[in-house]
Amino acid sequence: MQTAALVIVLAPLLGAIVAGLFGRQVGRAGAHWVTILGVAASFALSAWMFNAIALKGEEPFEWSLYRWATVGSLDLEIGFLIDKLTVTMMTVVTFVSLIVHIYTIGYMHDDPGYQRFFSYIALFTFSMLMLVMSNNFLQLYFGWEAVGLVSYLLIGFWYTRPTAIFANMKAFLVNRVGDFGLLLGIALVLMYAGSLNYQDVFAAVPDLARQSVGILAGQEWMLLTVVCLLLFVGAMAKSAQMPLHVWLPDSMEGPTPISALIHAATMVTAGIFMVARMSPLFENSDTALNVVLVIGALTAFLMGLVGLVQNDIKRVVAYSTLSQLGYMTVALGASAYGVAIFHLMTHAFFKALLFLGAGSVIIALHHEQDIRRMGGLRRYMPITWLTCLIGSLALIGFPAMSGFYSKDAIIEAVHHSDLPAAHWAHLAVLSGVFVTALYSFRLFFLVFHGKPRFEGHDANDNQAHAAGHAGSAHGHDAGHGHAGPPRESPAVVTIPLILLAIPSIVAGAIAAKAILKDGFFGGAIVVHEDHGAARLLAEEFHDWKAALLHGLTATPTLLAVAGLVTAWLLYWLWPSVPAVLAKIFAWPRLVLERKYGFDEFNEFLFGGGARGTGDVLSRVGDGVVIDGVGVNGTARLVGWISGRLRWLQSGYLYHYAFAMIIGVLLLLGYFVHGIGR
Repeated sequence: MQTAALVIVLAPLLGAIVAGLFGRQVGRAGAHWVTILGVAASFALSAWMFNAIALKGEEPFEWSLYRWATVGSLDLEIGFLIDKLTVTMMTVVTFVSLIVHIYTIGYMHDDPGYQRFFSYIALFTFSMLMLVMSNNFLQLYFGWEAVGLVSYLLIGFWYTRPTAIFANMKAFLVNRVGDFGLLLGIALVLMYAGSLNYQDVFAAVPDLARQSVGILAGQEWMLLTVVCLLLFVGAMAKSAQMPLHVWLPDSMEGPTPISALIHAATMVTAGIFMVARMSPLFENSDTALNVVLVIGALTAFLMGLVGLVQNDIKRVVAYSTLSQLGYMTVALGASAYGVAIFHLMTHAFFKALLFLGAGSVIIALHHEQDIRRMGGLRRYMPITWLTCLIGSLALIGFPAMSGFYSKDAIIEAVHHSDLPAAHWAHLAVLSGVFVTALYSFRLFFLVFHGKPRFEGHDANDNQAHAAGHAGSAHGHDAGHGHAGPPRESPAVVTIPLILLAIPSIVAGAIAAKAILKDGFFGGAIVVHEDHGAARLLAEEFHDWKAALLHGLTATPTLLAVAGLVTAWLLYWLWPSVPAVLAKIFAWPRLVLERKYGFDEFNEFLFGGGARGTGDVLSRVGDGVVIDGVGVNGTARLVGWISGRLRWLQSGYLYHYAFAMIIGVLLLLGYFVHGIGR
């Protein structure tokens, strides 16, 4: 087991090193083969570990690989904690990463940075595995920062584009806010628990729960409440929760494969995983759980609404990711940590499918990304059409699809929660079901059905603007002509779509009973008895068939079908109606297109505000203090003093003799004056 764990982590790292440092020597084929084989080895061993620990019931194990440093009595170690939660994350991450690696061969085949891209995505996989397999906060933080670094490199992969550079800097800055909160939380844990090892900290929870910490003068807060809120700030940024969500839509500036990898199974799920891993801490603070509920509910509903007015195919899916991350966060707040991980797993499959399906469309339309310039692609791209249909149905929680079991479980769990924020959160996630179905099938119908609106087709391009809400195209190459009609993508693209479509259908039914009823994660997740949402959910659940029959007439299913039908009416049957509605609801539409003003606020805060502060500090600090007073001022002072002193060093002997005589006379005068007194 220990050897397997080490290979799982190091195989992608080895591939990244070879492709990155020796890319010219191994060539394009060598770069993709070494990284794919490395990730494939990780996936095979992760699946083997999953079978041994999660299915056969072998004991979880913890292993300290080596001592990195010793500070006083504190040992900083690199090690692994392999339990059911870990092996689930390992299997999902490596599977989706492997699919993305294979897909990248087709998507990036003409890109001059081919080897560099494969190096980055393999390094991304290594970083995420280090994060989820860690047994201590130090290694967690290393993986946390590593995925942030690689995401910066990947979002700005096309570094000659100003929009890509702006997007990766935005992601970097916003995540620094979250990382600072996470670091403060870890520092508090170390200060009061005296250890960074998970098991040591969790064992100290009863003592920590009785302690308080002063935030402001005269105000005492529960220590664990402060720790959990600080840790959750880190999760908010990494998992893109409001108001630290603004970086995620802009991450679409990177190539589509990395959009799928970031949004589906790796970086954005790190925050969800971290909160689930820290369940022993969060369970001791109802305040923190209520905050998690509120933030998740706001993100789930409000970000779904923004998805309704997006016209870039990748940005629609990106806002879908924001909304679904909100659902997972709501489950965490309801103490249904296992349900959150369940939805994380199913979402990884169908969201990766939707992103790669969008990439297939982009390839076929020669990098066109505006959905108002698409339409009628079903006849040209039947495999992409079918797999995207499966992904869309799974996303909206349509009966029998994987998302049906996990999303409905979240809604039921928050309904059972007794926390004060749960009632409001339940209304938000329930309303979000209709919104999700509406924006998902708005995308699906505008892209694959109706009259073709892409350039090179006889249809009038003006119809494209009548079919969707007003807005601007975000495609990198929007406006470029198309060389002939679109064609289905090559097998290296469509086979990954098919491989992702299968778990998008069956994964939910397979895993539902184990996770929702049988306590699949066991001791890896801790839930207090007074937080009974997951327990009540388990009592109601029998098996996937019963859940399917019950769900056919449940409110979430009815709302999903209503959203689907509404999208069919507006964007296929009556395509001229949305433009009329856009004029009637001009102000609400403007608010959604402006994304509630978060971009402007962050541009002021991180852009204009930060640049303005930097200019002031540069002029005052660097120009006046450092250069003026410090460097140049000191030089001028030394020059002035030396200019005066140089007259004493003329080099003439009679000057020195005269100075000596004057000195002797002064000394004599001093002594004579003293004797006289």
